[in-house]
Amino acid sequence: MATVEVTFTPLPVHVRTARLVATAVARRSGVAESLLDEVRLAVGEACSRAVEAHQRHCPGQPIRVELTDDGEQFEVVVTDAVPEAADGSAAAEGNGAGSQDASAGRGGSFAVLDGEAPLRLPDGVGLAVIAGLADDVRIASAGPGTSVTMSWKRRAG
Repeated sequence: MATVEVTFTPLPVHVRTARLVATAVARRSGVAESLLDEVRLAVGEACSRAVEAHQRHCPGQPIRVELTDDGEQFEVVVTDAVPEAADGSAAAEGNGAGSQDASAGRGGSFAVLDGEAPLRLPDGVGLAVIAGLADDVRIASAGPGTSVTMSWKRRAG
């Protein structure tokens, strides 16, 4: 099981780098060429959500991205370090389709396109986009923050 780990400061400019790294690792892991855009977009959305939350709550903490190939699937875990709000609104557990948006109470998420300013998305939209792009999405508490785990099946043979 090969794993690549990237940490970056919570700046929108670093989202593009995370997307490029994820696409390159996915390609090397055997993810079908037709799915690489989905990997790139989902990782970009998850990283953008983490950047926006960090900028508001813990700008000095890095965001962690883990990319793993277990031979059958390619998995990306984006973990923020944003502490859960006193009312419990910052962290949510569940799967992508039925879970509450983990950015609830954080002012929504951002979509960052290459070289463009972030676009604010309403709460819930970010995870819906990710769930539509990945084969499987899980949201979970991760220490003081939240992790978004996305996976894609590798192509056959």
